[in-house]
Amino acid sequence: MTDRKASPRSAPRSKAPPAPPRRSLLRRALRLVLRGVLGVAAFFVALVLLFAVVNPPTTIYMWQEGQRLGGVEQDWADWDEIAPVVARSVVAAEDANYCLHWGFDMAAIRQALDEGGNRGASTLTQQVVKNVFLWHGRNWFRKSAEAVLTPLVELVWSKRRILEVYLNVAEFGEGVFGIRAAAARHFGVEPADLTAVQAARLAAILPDPKGRDPVNPSSFVRGRSRAALGGAETILADGRAACFEG
Repeated sequence: MTDRKASPRSAPRSKAPPAPPRRSLLRRALRLVLRGVLGVAAFFVALVLLFAVVNPPTTIYMWQEGQRLGGVEQDWADWDEIAPVVARSVVAAEDANYCLHWGFDMAAIRQALDEGGNRGASTLTQQVVKNVFLWHGRNWFRKSAEAVLTPLVELVWSKRRILEVYLNVAEFGEGVFGIRAAAARHFGVEPADLTAVQAARLAAILPDPKGRDPVNPSSFVRGRSRAALGGAETILADGRAACFEG
């Protein structure tokens, strides 16, 4: 009787040593951070898509002012309820190359840098992003978020939609937001009935709406109003209003 040799059992595979606790915790933390960043990004993308067709109900700054003042005046005015000269005056005063850029006016930025940062270079699109999606402030985090969201808004929204939202969320005085409230408070009319001079006066106060008066304007505001009035005619004639009036 032949002896059968017992087949050697396969040696048990050695298990990989567990990852050091610190490395494992770091990976988990990085995963959580990445998920958080992607979640925030998805939230803002969803808001941009939503507000392309739905009017923003309020803004962070508007809510803050409402808490401070006990309420604000704001009532939405659709595009066809606003006198065309209002949009032209605001563009002429705040962002004359509005139809020529994709959210950032590089020429204005270079000029601001050459002048040592003493003048602003924010476009109307950047101001809409700040007012609708973010908060007021000059910290780098907000500016970085603004830089990311501005091209997205330009890609998804039309130029007319950007300007319509701007005219409805911009501050035109203490507790006065949007062109309908501004027209009623300062001139007692509907936004469709604003004259060219009145539109230019409202455009002239936009950089400092709490410190400037469109009804009893200072000589400085009168000068800005004349510039906005002439600029509105210029951008109509040279085609720089075509992207929102065509």
